[in-house]
Formats: sequence, structure tokens, C-alpha cells
Amino acid sequence: MEDRRRRDIALFRYGLIRAAADEELSPADRGLLVRELAGREHRGPNGDWTRVGRSTLDRWIHDYRTGGFDALVPQPRKTGPVSDRELLDLAVRLKRENPRRTATHIVELITTDLARRGEVRQVPSVRSVQRHFVRLGLQGRGQGRPAEAFGRFEAAAVNDLWVGDVMHGPAVAGRKALLFAFLDDHSRSVVGHRWGRSEDVLRLEAALRRGLAARGVPKRIYVDNGSPFISHQLQRACAVLGIRLVHSRPGRPQGRGKIERFFATVRSQFLVEVDDRVETLAKLNDLFTAWVETRYHHNVHRETTETPLVRFTAAGVPQAPSPELLREAFLWSETRTVTKTAMVALHGNHYEVDPALVGRRVQLVFDPFDLQHLEVRYDGREFGVAVPHELAVHVHPKATAEPPDLLDSMPTGPTGIDYLALVEAEHHALTRRTINFADLDGDDVEVGR
Repeated sequence: MEDRRRRDIALFRYGLIRAAADEELSPADRGLLVRELAGREHRGPNGDWTRVGRSTLDRWIHDYRTGGFDALVPQPRKTGPVSDRELLDLAVRLKRENPRRTATHIVELITTDLARRGEVRQVPSVRSVQRHFVRLGLQGRGQGRPAEAFGRFEAAAVNDLWVGDVMHGPAVAGRKALLFAFLDDHSRSVVGHRWGRSEDVLRLEAALRRGLAARGVPKRIYVDNGSPFISHQLQRACAVLGIRLVHSRPGRPQGRGKIERFFATVRSQFLVEVDDRVETLAKLNDLFTAWVETRYHHNVHRETTETPLVRFTAAGVPQAPSPELLREAFLWSETRTVTKTAMVALHGNHYEVDPALVGRRVQLVFDPFDLQHLEVRYDGREFGVAVPHELAVHVHPKATAEPPDLLDSMPTGPTGIDYLALVEAEHHALTRRTINFADLDGDDVEVGR
């Protein structure tokens, strides 16, 4: 069938140039005839009307006069892959090893492996790998393509809008892990993230606080109506920092497409490589941070045609809030009425406050992991610290889902690694030893040293 189609094309070409290819024609007559043929439509071999340019007609005439009719027969297309066969075979092995791997992720794996080995080779494109998988039946047509964009909205500048959400991930040490993440809408940069055990406000705050300390303060945060996102604690943090908190309408996901596509990328490029060797949340968080900072932020985004890091820092790095403001934003608060004995109660604990506040509705501000220290405020003024009388509960009930040492340390500054501080800490650790002065000679001790 293919040979017959190519012969029909050759007959069509021959029918067009037969008269113009006559060797007895003068160059002027041939040129006039070719211009006339190029100026009108012709019915092609498939029955469609088409036009043929002068340069194409001249090429066909030359081919016929030098090679005869066979020279007008189009050559069969090469259907086999033209990319590096060895690398395509490697792509197939990677796909069969883990069918959930996408072509995009597999190309990245091959590129990384070649760089590690110091080899300079032409890596097949994502589209070439996809077509190769289709030919081998490893991937149906249409699979592995990036998700279509939902709408065309994009924030005008960095930190105009952050979008937050939570994704259910794999089981770690027998329990499901969840990822809280915030994405800058303009740059697609991951501004804050944290894997945790519970879908609660503490894990949400850990992800958001990390982002605020490292990436600055956004004008708006857009989230859904899940319980952590409508909590009083998050509303207070946004109010202190001057952030407008916006919730999507139930059943209306508009504006959430970017972070959903990011979660799809996490599943196809990060979680696809996570296996049983990741036994702790700390390890999962470390690996995820490394992937975000060394891979995701440095890969060109399909829609912006820039890397998230370049796009986020194009106008300079936004200024982070002060440590004092950040701490204030993430304190929790509850209101209580002061009794006639100048006492207030909070989760079974009893505290004494300033007698001038008797009968007043006061605000108690505290760290959820330390209920021993409560700041008392009324009408925008500070009234000292509440004195604990009966302290039965040391940690807020909502802060017991995960021990404090597994939570982020709630950094008060940028999250970049301070190499010199690490060197200094290591030096102090090596030199910090208990000295037995009885073993020292008098000459070994210097006054003032």
C-alpha cells in the first residue's frame, strides 16, 4: 500500500512537469510554462486541490531529466528512531523498572547519570522518548503529556499570590505522610513545604513559616476550606503579617491548577523514586528539600519558559520579615474572661493575672508547646505574664499529634545553609573537652588563657 501511494505521487509529479521537461523547449518557454503551472491549483493524488511552487517544479524537472521517472518517486520515510540507540534502550529499561516513571522524568534521570559519569552525549528529547514508548507499547498515545492549563490567570509579580494545599503521599514507617506546600503563582517557585503525619494547623504553619522566613511575605494566600486553612491560628498569622487570606469556594477549584500540577510533578518525578528505604519523616523531608532546590527550581517551566528560581529572583530576593514579627505571627491566642479572683483558665490550667483586669475579656498569647508562659493583652495593651497556679497541661491539646522535636525548628531567619557556621560548630564540638587540671603541669597553664 505504501509503495502504491508513492507511485501515485510520482505520477502526479510527472503529469505536471511532463511538458515543461521537454528538452526541445527554450529556457524562456520553459520558464513561462512553469510560472503558469505554479499560478493555478492542481488536483493532487489524494483528490485535494493544491498549489506547487516554482522552485519545487524546477526541482522535479531536474530530477526527471537526470534520473527519469524513478527519481520522482518519494523516498520512504525512516520510521526507526534517530536518537542514540543505547540511551533509548536505557530509557526503556528505566520505564520497565518502574512503569510510573514519565518520559520527562526518565530524560532527567539519564541526563543526571551522564553528568555524574562525565559523559557528553546527545540525550533524546522527551517527545522522542514518548514516541519510542508508544512504538513499543509501553505507553498509550496521549499518556505522559503535561496536564492542560486550567485558565490563564497568573499573578503579575513575585509574592503577589501564594497558593497552598496538602497532598496525601506514601506510607512512611507504616503511616501515611502528607505534604503541605505553598507555591508562588508568578514564578511557580516552591516557597514553603513540609511532610508531616497529620493534616493539622501545626504542619501547615511549619511549611508556611519556612516559606516566609526564606522568601518574604506575600500579599495574598489562596487556600481551600480544609480545617487547617480555616483555623483561627492561620487567620491570626496572616493578620499580624498583613496578608490577605482568600479561600476558594466549595466545588470551584479555579486558581488551584498550578499547585495541582506541581503535586503531579512531585508524584511523577520525586515519589516515583521513594521506596521502603525512606523510613523516617526527617529523611523524607531532607530528600524532598534536596529535590526541590537542585531539580525542580532549576528546570525550565513549560508555561513560563524560565526556571522557577530565575523567575522568582528576577527582581531581587524579597525581604523576609524580622524574627520578632515572625515569632509574633505564629503565637497562638485565645480569649478568656478574668474571674473575680483575678484568675483565668486555659485547658485545665489556672493562672493569676493583673487584678485590674477582673471582669474583662482578655487575650492570652502563647507558644502551643509551652503553656507555662502566657502573655496577657487587653484592648491592644500588654498586661504582663500570667502566673501559673495549677499547671496540669504543658502543651496545647492540638500540639500533641506529633512530638515537637519532629516539627520544623520554626526558623527565624533565611533557611540557606551557613557553611562557616557549620565549620565553626564542628570545630567547637571537636575542641570542647573536659580538662583535668590535676594532669597539667604548671608550665602548661597560662594566666588569662
